[in-house]
Amino acid sequence: MPESRPLLVTLPITPKTYDIDFAAIVHNMVYIRWLEDLRTELLAANGYPIEQMLADGFTPILTQTEIAYQWPVRFGDSVTGQMWLSHLGRTKWTVQAEIVTGEHTAVTSTQHGYFADMKTLRPIRVPPQFRALWEDW
Repeated sequence: MPESRPLLVTLPITPKTYDIDFAAIVHNMVYIRWLEDLRTELLAANGYPIEQMLADGFTPILTQTEIAYQWPVRFGDSVTGQMWLSHLGRTKWTVQAEIVTGEHTAVTSTQHGYFADMKTLRPIRVPPQFRALWEDW
């Protein structure tokens, strides 16, 4: 049975010249930026773009990133990122991601966070529209 990937988003990624380090591969910190791009797309693709969330007075807060580097990405490689929601609690969430090049998984990642009030940065309940998508899954 295939692995469940609720609210899955897929993004093509183009390594830039400034992403490459002295070893001629994508620098490990670049993957963190790509994960941010994927999280932003996950929100937008599921009907709640970050711009709207900020206008509503709250924001997602990242608390932990676990990342496993498995295969080097080089300039010119065709790269695809995927991210999905793997857990949603009352206030906390977990997303997982894969970044692949060709037939190789370059990176796997798990990130944890919560939604917060912009004024206080205190946790708030998961936005209802996001909760509904999760429950419909």
